[in-house]
Amino acid sequence: MKNIVVSGGTDGMGRALARHYVNSGWRVLIIGRNPDKGAEFLAEAKQSGAADRAIFLQADLSLVSEQYRAVKEIAKVFPVVDAVVLGAQHFRRERTVTAEGFESTFALYYLSRYVLSNGLLPQLELADNPVVLNICGPGVSVGEIHWNDLQLEHGYKGLKAMMQGSRANDLLGVGMAKAHKGSKVRHVLYNPVFVATSFSGEYKKPVRLLVDLAKRLGATSVEKGIEPIIELLDDPPAKAISAYKKRKEISLSHKSFSETDAARLREVTKAILTPHSTT
Repeated sequence: MKNIVVSGGTDGMGRALARHYVNSGWRVLIIGRNPDKGAEFLAEAKQSGAADRAIFLQADLSLVSEQYRAVKEIAKVFPVVDAVVLGAQHFRRERTVTAEGFESTFALYYLSRYVLSNGLLPQLELADNPVVLNICGPGVSVGEIHWNDLQLEHGYKGLKAMMQGSRANDLLGVGMAKAHKGSKVRHVLYNPVFVATSFSGEYKKPVRLLVDLAKRLGATSVEKGIEPIIELLDDPPAKAISAYKKRKEISLSHKSFSETDAARLREVTKAILTPHSTT
């Protein structure tokens, strides 16, 4: 029986993927903040006769301490991890700082994915065909790493923070593959484009109305949106690192995937996390 971990598994594509895999006979652990949504997932699994294969881990992944706790809890229940789907994100219109002093989008959208993908490597290495799939935004040529202001203390904008997170996740995948040469774990950066998911976040009312309208008129359904992801999880690419926009593979020759920048960001991230890594 295979094991899969899904961060952001209580909503949207994460929830749909969790439902698919628990109904396909996998053991599924989802991570989310909302206990009610977690209970709904567990109840749904029980109703379909899969209660013994469904696990909900309540954790606020915007907190680094919770990220490390999640890694420890997952290792207790899954000695082997076949797949990790990184999908947790939340749009914040105004700059928000966590209790640990991190800008929230940076902490949730990037740091949580760094900690989970690195922290679960020992369990992934024990699987036959392990894969980490990061739902971010490869193939988009906007956004940059603000090396001198990663926490965006100056000139914060919600979209700016999200786009930096996307570029950081591009580099996370590249950095993981380079730092662990010889590992059998594959890293897939995945851009679903526009899927009618929950769009978790804080939007001005006019923006929310436009998003909802666009979802109804032109977005891919969640059910269709997860199909390419399922294909990549069931049969991971042979390459250590790859990127896709829907089913189209993206070249890694773009500057967004710079190995030099990936190594730089990896070192910066290690320094940021060192004071928290033993908590």
